[in-house]
Amino acid sequence: MKLLVLDGNSIINRAFYGIKLLTTKDGRYTNAIYGFMTMFQHLLDETHPDAVACAFDLKAPTFRHKAYDGYKAQRKGMPPELAQQLPVVQDLLRLLGYPIVTCEGFEADDILGTLARGCREANWECIIATGDRDSLQLVGGGVQVRITATKMGRPEVTLYDEAKIREAYGVEPQQLIDIKALQGDTSDNIPGVAGIGPKGATDLIQKFGTLNAIYDHLDTIDIRDTLRAKLAAGRDSAFMSRMLGTIRTDAPIDEAPTAYLRTAPQYPEAIRLLSQMECFNLIEKLGLRTMAEAAPSPENIPTDAPCAAVLRTDYPALLQELHTEGSAAIALQTQPDGEWAALYIAHGSQLSVCMADQPDGRTFVRQLLTDPTISLTAHDSKPVYAALIRAGAERPGTIFDTALAAYLLNPSAAGYDPLRLAEQYGVSVSVGDCDFADSAVLKACAVLPKLAEKLAGEIAANGQESLLRDMEQPLARVLAEMEHVGFAVDCEGITKYGQLLQLQVDLLQNQIYGEAGCEFNINSPKQLGEVLFEKLKLPGGKKTKTGYSTNADVLEDLQEESPVVRDILEYRTLTKLKSTYCDGLTKEIAADGRIHSKFNQTETRTGRISSTEPNLQNIPTRTDIGRELRRYFHAADGCTLIDADYSQIELRVLAHVSNDSAMIEAFRQEQDIHRITASQVFHLPPDMVTPILRSRAKAVNFGIVYGIGAFSLAKDIHVSRAEAARYIRDYLAHYTGVDQYMTRVVAEAREKGYAEDMFGRRRYLPELASSNFNLRSFGERVARNMPIQGAAADIIKIAMIRVRDRLRKEGLRARLILQVHDELIVEAPEAEAVRAADILKEEMEHAVALQVPMTVDVHIGKTWYDAKG
Repeated sequence: MKLLVLDGNSIINRAFYGIKLLTTKDGRYTNAIYGFMTMFQHLLDETHPDAVACAFDLKAPTFRHKAYDGYKAQRKGMPPELAQQLPVVQDLLRLLGYPIVTCEGFEADDILGTLARGCREANWECIIATGDRDSLQLVGGGVQVRITATKMGRPEVTLYDEAKIREAYGVEPQQLIDIKALQGDTSDNIPGVAGIGPKGATDLIQKFGTLNAIYDHLDTIDIRDTLRAKLAAGRDSAFMSRMLGTIRTDAPIDEAPTAYLRTAPQYPEAIRLLSQMECFNLIEKLGLRTMAEAAPSPENIPTDAPCAAVLRTDYPALLQELHTEGSAAIALQTQPDGEWAALYIAHGSQLSVCMADQPDGRTFVRQLLTDPTISLTAHDSKPVYAALIRAGAERPGTIFDTALAAYLLNPSAAGYDPLRLAEQYGVSVSVGDCDFADSAVLKACAVLPKLAEKLAGEIAANGQESLLRDMEQPLARVLAEMEHVGFAVDCEGITKYGQLLQLQVDLLQNQIYGEAGCEFNINSPKQLGEVLFEKLKLPGGKKTKTGYSTNADVLEDLQEESPVVRDILEYRTLTKLKSTYCDGLTKEIAADGRIHSKFNQTETRTGRISSTEPNLQNIPTRTDIGRELRRYFHAADGCTLIDADYSQIELRVLAHVSNDSAMIEAFRQEQDIHRITASQVFHLPPDMVTPILRSRAKAVNFGIVYGIGAFSLAKDIHVSRAEAARYIRDYLAHYTGVDQYMTRVVAEAREKGYAEDMFGRRRYLPELASSNFNLRSFGERVARNMPIQGAAADIIKIAMIRVRDRLRKEGLRARLILQVHDELIVEAPEAEAVRAADILKEEMEHAVALQVPMTVDVHIGKTWYDAKG
């Protein structure tokens, strides 16, 4: 039989410091929980114990503290980020059936020693898991110590038995106590004997056996007189140190190993606790769901009967039921070609499944989805709108979207799986087996009614009803339409452009080979580093474990050192254009000649919409050669493109939220904000501001929005750090409202735990409460930026909804087809172009009322390049 004994404090400390800080949305730390349970599971898999005891220290002083005031006196207290995780770990262990052992007046080490003795007496094996070598004195008689240490940044585990201790230290386990008595222990503030270090202490014990033997014959043993004098002077300290360093084996706990057999685990409660801590990956890693399903139900505890799914074909009767109930939660399954397959409906206390691949089933689904008298809930409503669009139908009103609600409540979450959310919000629904439906979809649909109720309550408590109802949910329909319409692309033109780029890449490659004096793989960072820093002897080479760093920042700093560096940067630009955009985009062109990008509402923490498959928001715009790609995005035959772009929207939002009179006046007077800023920062009349000074002022303007510091600004505009600091200082001295805003929003975010934009969108910032300076500084930058960037993202969302609705209201065939940050593109029949352009400009400029005008630049052209440049 085997008992595994955990030194809980040692292991949780290693877990905490071994993993970067992780938090829930509301700032509760979780990295130690994740690390501890991962290490614990590894221990169980490795040792296969019959019983487990988890020993932890208590806050109260022990007999050692009472015996010696200096004991551990220099130790810093447990950091608050760790202290708040300790009780969660202990609760989790208890829920999983593993006993926690503490003992007032004694340390966890003494619990380890007492249990080790208990195992010897009961003839059990004992494995002590710790990171503390003090426990090595307990080895012997069936007791082994498993030490986890960190070497070269990697964990290293050593299992110590008596032979291993003799090999490592040249003494018996018990003799380690006397070695410590002589050398002391700085980590515990055990004094030892002054002037005797680890080697001297080990030599003495190896030669004379014990501390008693040394002091009993101190006058006659064969040692140097100077050493004899040190020992004589430190006699009292040595024996006190031995007492302090000796692990007790008589702590008043139950020492019988059978007392630590595992009790019945409470898997659902453990899953609920980890869900509340947003440790979803840990639930999967520990296999808790599988074990919960396999575990027998406790006797004499009533359980809810599982909800059975029913295959329905009595569609008129079902529709009448739904009319009577007035609401339903749905999950729509589609086939690979996008056609409807099945509709799952959770309504009342029922689960109904309807096959939508037959005419009568399709008719019913269409009737249900377009019926405005039945309130619908779905998890991700965009595919539902997409299905309606394909069927040529439309739903009046919106669908309550649990994914969007969960996103607003926690924009930093790793994902929004409905079953995970159900665990997190304490929603439990039992679903019976079903042979005609997808069990995962069935379970997800079953939790939606209760989950929607929970999320709606949280949204209301946050004051985010309008944000969800009037912005995010209507936007899902807009995005579904944009995905359906797509953007026409000239496949032949992009292919030819890619061939032209390849010719330029080949020429550049040969030029680089000539400048380097050798051929090498330009795409290999290792080979490139060797060429630049060893062969060409360029300065500033920094070697890492894998070779020299050759990232963009390094190469940009080296541009003036050699023409080969400039050519390598251009080579990288051209190869990325060729592979990512020319080759990549042609693969994404559908049979209708258009690219149908996917637009995501729940990917970014700021509220911005993102684009994937492919990412059309990332088409290069900063270089002429990158902008050329826009020539191959064009309007359909008989149509034209209308491109509208907000002018300096984030700075206008900053002026509004900061209430800065100088900035507000500049925008109201339609002045060049960057020229005015340069005039104030550089103390020059506006007409004397040079292009380079205006460019620097522009960097300061937008840098302030993103919470930039002097170091980053200096790097961006190529000035000294002191000069950049002066620019920022002078900027804030002129725009005093902005300065006050920056201070105020950080203080408010620190108090609330989150930053918030003018529409109620939140971003939780646990970093603001961190004791780590870098994390705290990051939180402060985000607190300054988020209300601005979030509001800018929300404004264009409002504009998208209003543009879409206005075009439909006026009966136009013009369609919104793309959003790129602060830019919208509409495709319109040529006869509608002027009217559509007017609508686009009007709705964007009047999306919200700010203290400053929102200016929109609108252009019309056959291609994206013609309309935008």
